[in-house]
Amino acid sequence: MNYVLGIDGGGSKTVCVLMNEARQVLGRGEAGPSNYQSIGIAATLQSIKDAIDEAIKTTNNVNISAICLGLAGVGRTEDIEIIKKLVQELPINWELQPENIVICNDALIALMGGIGHDVGIVVAAGTGSIVFGRNHQKKTKRVGGWGYILGDEGSAYKIAVAGMQAALKSYDGREISTTLVEDFKQHLSLASIEDLIELIYRREWGVKEIAALAPVVDFAAASGDEIANQIIDDSVKELVKATATVIEAIFNSESVLEVVTTGSVWLGRCKIQERFAASIIKNFSFVRVIYPRYEPAIGAGLLALQRL
Repeated sequence: MNYVLGIDGGGSKTVCVLMNEARQVLGRGEAGPSNYQSIGIAATLQSIKDAIDEAIKTTNNVNISAICLGLAGVGRTEDIEIIKKLVQELPINWELQPENIVICNDALIALMGGIGHDVGIVVAAGTGSIVFGRNHQKKTKRVGGWGYILGDEGSAYKIAVAGMQAALKSYDGREISTTLVEDFKQHLSLASIEDLIELIYRREWGVKEIAALAPVVDFAAASGDEIANQIIDDSVKELVKATATVIEAIFNSESVLEVVTTGSVWLGRCKIQERFAASIIKNFSFVRVIYPRYEPAIGAGLLALQRL
């Protein structure tokens, strides 16, 4: 029996699954983030090690025949070479040929896991955001994925930042009244919205901590707040525009095109997936928007199995 590891490494956490050639998941582990562009190679290696240890702890020293690492921040040739060296340091009983080590961006494993095969589009909106598509001719197109400073439109991070900015503008009197002022105060136990300064700057909150505030905006939007809904609508527009760019680049209307939405942004209360689906289907009637069938780590496992 051949065994493979599928690893999903993102900006918030790392997930590893152990699978056999019958596609059965025999173990699963979670650990901290593994975007080496943000946290460095040493911390990335530790997160991957921890996730693997958790996934294989109940098995009896199985030999791994293939591994797929789908990692945030990995797309360039130099990134892949760095991760290849990292793989050699992993605490695994190897039966690996070089061709059975798959290293790719986390968007591909999200597509593979979300749809169950590797043709379609994944719209990932979690801590960061990216839209990635692959057609039957194996041609791919990526839009976004440029990180929280240069991109990530529609991500939890950008939603959270826009929400805090709107709250402060409202507090200043530069923006119309919004419940976000009180919502952030209550959520963060602040005496005043001005205390955001101390929280964000002096405590040096990172991308992960800030992105975790996106549900505050989502809840306000679901409760009918005008400003919060505008933030969500703006995020939807960005994700629709990115998705339309991928469709127009590599797909046609000859068959149904599945678009899978994955990431924390889609799980809120304000029906963001419904807003997205309604908008994209207006222009592309052959699109079907779905929730993921499997998690990205399983998508990584399936890609590893393909190599066998």
